[in-house]
Amino acid sequence: MKSEKRMNKDRLWTKDFILLSLSNLLLFFGFQMLLPTLPAYVSQKGGGNLAVGMVISLFTISAVLIRPFSGAALDLIGRKKVLMVGFIISLFAIGSYYWAATVFFVLGLRFVHGLGWGISSTTNGTVASDLIPAARRGEGMGYFGLSSTLAMAIGPMIGVMIIRSFGFGVLFLVSFTSTFLAFLLTYLIDISEMKAQPSQKSRVSLGSRLIEKRALFPSLLVLLFSITYGGIVSFITLFGKEAGIENVGWFFTINAIFVFVTRPISGKLFDKKGHFSVLFPSAFFTIIGLILLSYASSNLTLILAAVFYGIGFGSIQPSLQAWTINRVSADRRGAANATFFSAFDLGIAGGAMVLGTLAEMTNYEQMYRYSSIFIVIYLLIYLFYMIKEKKKEELEVEGER
Repeated sequence: MKSEKRMNKDRLWTKDFILLSLSNLLLFFGFQMLLPTLPAYVSQKGGGNLAVGMVISLFTISAVLIRPFSGAALDLIGRKKVLMVGFIISLFAIGSYYWAATVFFVLGLRFVHGLGWGISSTTNGTVASDLIPAARRGEGMGYFGLSSTLAMAIGPMIGVMIIRSFGFGVLFLVSFTSTFLAFLLTYLIDISEMKAQPSQKSRVSLGSRLIEKRALFPSLLVLLFSITYGGIVSFITLFGKEAGIENVGWFFTINAIFVFVTRPISGKLFDKKGHFSVLFPSAFFTIIGLILLSYASSNLTLILAAVFYGIGFGSIQPSLQAWTINRVSADRRGAANATFFSAFDLGIAGGAMVLGTLAEMTNYEQMYRYSSIFIVIYLLIYLFYMIKEKKKEELEVEGER
């Protein structure tokens, strides 16, 4: 009888988890299909290179700015109300893109869309951490992350196909419909409200409400990792031209496949053996992937680089998120997720800036080679932390004797 109750308690594939994963897939699909197409829309409206660049930067800035506040709201107000606000803002922005008469209006909507995205994506991640049993958190976050990985793999390609065949009007309609369906699915989910108690609210300072201190160390590691990802998404097309590789899109396809395959495996390993068994070896896969990419001169080398980097990405990102959630109480998961995703976004934006400057000083080949230094720093910081924790445990054991 007890074992049966335990099995029900540790059950991962519940109705709510499946619905949330589908909702997240649709939310990310609506977002991903706009990534390669909105710059073209701004260009069609008469925007120059600066305006095209601001399509990405304004969205990232607003998402990063809102995440800490949305995390605090999740813990103080509740999941469902905050999720509703995020979806409504996103739907307003997507539904208005087509009617934007000027480039300035499009950029303004992009900033608003970033606010909605920051709220809704943070909330979905927090609700997932509520639904996943603690004993299967690594595995569960790995499976949940597959929804965004699948959207990342097919969204941009479908977005480009739509504007080529039907135009921007149909693109925005499909993106709006996908986001709206994601919104509807969340209403079928029984969302537990992990709100802080009144006594807890008064004890927590504003700074602590916005940023969860216990999430800072995993967030630092994911920031270092995402700097390298920022260099890939920003410059791999230009690197392809420099290296004479015609179709660099293969990198994203193969990378997505191996992220998809790796997530569930690394998640189970995380739950059984702990974070070191995943985070330490995966860093070496990432380093090998970046070095192979820097030497790529053909599709074969590019694909090999994508395999290694995909294994690293598919292991590190969900494991760090699961570790983040394991370090905090249920009523602080909103702030913890917000801290984690803000670090991830800042790493991508910072990577584009820092590695872009490095590429101007050298070239893209050397830029990718040197970007592996950020993973070496990640390894050194992580190993120092593990040694410190081991010494702390030894002192505690000696004190008990």
